[in-house]
Amino acid sequence: MKSYINFRQNVLEQKNTCLNETKSVLEEIENKKELNIFLAVNNEESLVSAEESDKRFANGNPRKLEGMLIGAKDNISMIRVPTTCGSKMLEHYKPIYDATVLKRVKAEGGIIIGKTNMDEFAMGSSNETSYFGHCKNPINTEYVPGGSSGGSAACVAANFAHTALGSDTGGSIRQPASFCGTVGFKPTYGRISRYGLIAFASSLDHVGTFSANIDDTALLFDVISGIDEFDSTSANLPPTNTFEKINDPLPSKFKVGLLPNFLLEKCADDVLNVYSKQITNLKNMGAEFVVLNFDFIDICVPTYIVITTSEASTNLARFDGIRYGHSIINNSNLGNSLTNISIEDLIAKNRSEGMGDEVIRRILVGAYFLSSKNQDIYHKAKKIRSLIKKSFIQAFEKVDLFFLPTSTTTAFKLNEKEADPVSMYLSDFFTTAASLAGMPAISLPLGFGNNNLPVGMQLQTNLWEEEKLFRFSKCLMNLN
Repeated sequence: MKSYINFRQNVLEQKNTCLNETKSVLEEIENKKELNIFLAVNNEESLVSAEESDKRFANGNPRKLEGMLIGAKDNISMIRVPTTCGSKMLEHYKPIYDATVLKRVKAEGGIIIGKTNMDEFAMGSSNETSYFGHCKNPINTEYVPGGSSGGSAACVAANFAHTALGSDTGGSIRQPASFCGTVGFKPTYGRISRYGLIAFASSLDHVGTFSANIDDTALLFDVISGIDEFDSTSANLPPTNTFEKINDPLPSKFKVGLLPNFLLEKCADDVLNVYSKQITNLKNMGAEFVVLNFDFIDICVPTYIVITTSEASTNLARFDGIRYGHSIINNSNLGNSLTNISIEDLIAKNRSEGMGDEVIRRILVGAYFLSSKNQDIYHKAKKIRSLIKKSFIQAFEKVDLFFLPTSTTTAFKLNEKEADPVSMYLSDFFTTAASLAGMPAISLPLGFGNNNLPVGMQLQTNLWEEEKLFRFSKCLMNLN
């Protein structure tokens, strides 16, 4: 995979140029269209930006991300570029503004190469719910890249960009990072602005990153972090400075929290083999292990489903074909059949035609949980979420970080779980807890399983401890 740090050094040594790199990547994307990684490619603007980056390098004033090629998940608003959320409902939508993360990236010389494929409205774990067709895993095209940010993970794995931006609601960055063999990072909730991220579940959506290594992750994170006046949920904190501290020494002894063995039994043997090897590596780094009795892990996925479907039901109400989105009125074949249609029937037809089965399923489930007879379920889920966060914070009084698998399996085959939504939801078994608690978490490519498919492992730290997370992650990756 491409390393931005190495590329930047080559440009400084005049061994490469931003324009050559950009042209090469755009050509590769065109030659490998069958992977279906990009829903829109930003050709002209990318080449113009690359020329500007070369001028800045030549003048000795390159910015922090000068010439970094970046893929952006297609639920992150980009001015004048289609932002579809992988849905027919927004097939022709072009935002009139940039999301805050894209503004910050562009201001530091980053080049948005295009918009990456995704599960429709970020609802899925395989990229198979995209209206525009599934994205393929570049490691083995018979397998899914994971989801919902599968296109961004595949973009980095296929060498179509140095880094990529995605969103993580319950594991949607970390799980595809594991399936595609990249680094996938989700920050503390509030650390990165969500302004311009089209919402799935507002209280759980995180913007995060994909890359080949920890240095690139830290560099990009430092640029996009920090308070944003346009996002009331962003924390009142300045941008981070993790990149400069990433090589600071680790403590000679530290404590690592582990899950009890009965929870690890859910993992496939090839995942457990990688897990065991990394336990040895952590021990060699100086780790002491503490088994944490997380009784709540089994209820994280159900809690996540209640909260996310409820919030999605509310957030997606705006996509009715009248205020936003696809409308059957634009279908000239309907003739006069719409003359006497009620507004309710019109909205129902617009949404039924504009949204896929998985999105409709989650909207209906969420509406059920928010109905007057069932609101108690939603309120109980919120209380459980508070207890989960409290348990995490208490656990970090005993340990420095947690170590656990990212997913129970390696990537599964296309169409393998399409007819079994419950099995698909359980793909997030090891990732939802950190999302519910708002804790920073990272998936690291630390081995390979059956069929030479990548296996990712997670590290998690306490709130706002991304610097610690990166230092431990880099050290662990260096041992592999």
